[in-house]
Amino acid sequence: MSRRIRDRGVVIGSLPPGPGNRITDVPGVTVGHCTVREGDACTGVTVILPCPENPFAHKLCAASFVWNGFGKTAGLVQIDELGRLESPIALTNTLNVGLVQDALVEYMLRRCQAEGVKITSFNPVVGECNDSGLNHIARRAVGLDQVLAAIDSAGTDFALGDVGAGAGTQCHGLKGGIGSASRVLEIEGQKYTLGILVQSNYGKLEDLRLDGAAIGRDIARRLAAPDAPDQGSIMMIVATDLPVNERQLGRIIRRASVGLARLGSYVGHGSGEVMIGFTTACRFDHEGAPAVCSQPVLREELLDGAFRAVAECCEEAVLDSMVCAAPARLPEGEILHSLDEFI
Repeated sequence: MSRRIRDRGVVIGSLPPGPGNRITDVPGVTVGHCTVREGDACTGVTVILPCPENPFAHKLCAASFVWNGFGKTAGLVQIDELGRLESPIALTNTLNVGLVQDALVEYMLRRCQAEGVKITSFNPVVGECNDSGLNHIARRAVGLDQVLAAIDSAGTDFALGDVGAGAGTQCHGLKGGIGSASRVLEIEGQKYTLGILVQSNYGKLEDLRLDGAAIGRDIARRLAAPDAPDQGSIMMIVATDLPVNERQLGRIIRRASVGLARLGSYVGHGSGEVMIGFTTACRFDHEGAPAVCSQPVLREELLDGAFRAVAECCEEAVLDSMVCAAPARLPEGEILHSLDEFI
């Protein structure tokens, strides 16, 4: 695997990372990719499995937040209404949302049938970024086979960079991709983990900042890059084992915006910034049985560590998505450089 931003001596924030510095440091969470590079297709799907159990039968506390809504997600309305996640979370390209949504329905129907779980309604969750700069997006190259392959490959040690849903993305005028990071925090003597996975596809090159330094301006001068609008999208998936309710989780995931701001994002008109979060600390049986929670919900004044953790994770994950991605050639012949070339 490519070296990550920490391997280059750039340490974001002050909290310690988990052992893998990935979202999968949260126990039970796994991630899988399927990358499609066939002809003019350069795209894929990334699936986050929130728990080893069937999430429809054992729902998790969840929340979402849309900072700028230039995006085509599925499933957020029910998450906002009920505060529950009952599906894997899949990320793909803009025109594949419907096909991936249908694939998640088929996956869950098969799983529930095999486990003897009755299912007559299901809320699949899908996010997207537009990768049409590198991908012939109208081919809609991601469907059931690719989603099932990503789920089958899911594990804790997954690839970063230009893989899965990040195969064709761009970020701050450079190659984007899939990034991830985690933080360990201690609250009243108990250790918890918070992790994030991003699909990065937003921002202007001139605005990019690296741990506070205006590196984007220097790169733009070196490349004689033309000015471009701040557009695209970024999907941010947050997982934690903190014992929080859906309202508190919403407060936490909104702080991912701090990480984006530190990177230089101005949240342009044509960009979609979407945050989805869940905690593994509470499970809710779909038949209405009482919730099973690891411990009482945290008091509000104890959430500051989680606010810092998610901001640090987001900032580092975006940088990892860029440094772990290889350069790519746009259809017009221009090179889409990797951040790795400049640090």
